[in-house]
Amino acid sequence: MTINQMLKPRFITRLTRNTLALILAGGRGSRLMQLTQWRAKPAMPFAGKFRIIDFPLSNCVNSGIRRIGVLTQYMAHSLILHIQQGWGSGGRAEFGEFVELLPAQQRTGASWYAGTADAIYQNLDIIRRHAPEFVLILAGDHVYKMDYGEMIAHHVRQEADMTVGCMELPTAEATGLGVMTVDRAGRVLRFVEKPTHPESIPGREGVTLCSMGIYIFNTAFLYEQLIRDHDQQSSSHDFGKDLIPHVIDKYRIHAYPFRDVQGEQAYWRDVGTVDAFWQSNLELIGVDPELNLYDEHWPIWTYQAQLPPAKFVFDDDDRRGMAVDSMVSGGCIMSGSLIRHSLLFSNVKVHSYAQVQDSVILPNVDIARHAIIRRAVIDEGCNIPEGMTIGVDLEEDRRRFHVTENNVVLVTPDMLGQELHRVR
Repeated sequence: MTINQMLKPRFITRLTRNTLALILAGGRGSRLMQLTQWRAKPAMPFAGKFRIIDFPLSNCVNSGIRRIGVLTQYMAHSLILHIQQGWGSGGRAEFGEFVELLPAQQRTGASWYAGTADAIYQNLDIIRRHAPEFVLILAGDHVYKMDYGEMIAHHVRQEADMTVGCMELPTAEATGLGVMTVDRAGRVLRFVEKPTHPESIPGREGVTLCSMGIYIFNTAFLYEQLIRDHDQQSSSHDFGKDLIPHVIDKYRIHAYPFRDVQGEQAYWRDVGTVDAFWQSNLELIGVDPELNLYDEHWPIWTYQAQLPPAKFVFDDDDRRGMAVDSMVSGGCIMSGSLIRHSLLFSNVKVHSYAQVQDSVILPNVDIARHAIIRRAVIDEGCNIPEGMTIGVDLEEDRRRFHVTENNVVLVTPDMLGQELHRVR
């Protein structure tokens, strides 16, 4: 088969139809601090109405991959509920389309998922039942839009055993990721997981080639390597730490650079810290943000709650319900309050004379009269008392809440004494 034939949409459609996607969604995301105390990182709300897990799921559906498994473990209830409500079975069962939930259930022994490779190993019997030609393994906690069909076609053209999605990032941001070195043909020569001192790309000081946590395997090769890794007692059973470094010298492991249609570095965010979460949400308010949520050709799908439109009431000089340079989701009511450069999720109520600026307000938050909130992330379900100030006196905030290195204040219901999740 020629390269031109491989590039035809019909060929890529055949490849995606024969691919099983497995999304690793069991991670805690501890760097998000108390935001993930009661939910897994992939279940985190993002961009006003979505969850982080919606992005890899939408990428699969938009790429023509309709056989999807979601592997869950830590604090999975809200994630499972969201997938059941928003994604259902994931398609037409008679056409072999599905979104399956694959919770950790000790299928192969007495242990839970011990690592990313072990999570896939424990579901080998399920993978075999679906009999895919390729297995696409995805992280469930990154925000981006990507056509996986093009990556699978690249994998086939290179006659690779495994392909790793990668992108260039500032070296200072690479310590929490897998760092790669490749030759001119894109073959992976070295792979180091979360190095203390990441290497720069040769000739490009300060720029590092990083793994996106996206892997494509030929299925038989995946079976072989997972079984070998499982039998290795010294292994931590992780793709980045163990499996990839082992196979680099012996097999054809290729890199796939993630770029946009202009050939430039594409949008990708690991919203793994409170600062990154705050910044990535507020970036969406910009006039022309890198992540286009209004793209009709690559929509992000999610559970669509039946909510009334946002409402702004009162128009007095000292009591005007208004939002400037902001995004406000359905079900919100701005009652004589001022919102500036902020993102409000669904069902937020902001009462008279309150002010919100440079902040991310998660769903079902109630902000009482005369409250002032600046540079903050307010977690779901918080009731902000009348007259409370947040982000005004950081020393006081440090005694009550969590303040990040960049002076963003995180407030959760537990910090306010509103223990929503406790059994009483």
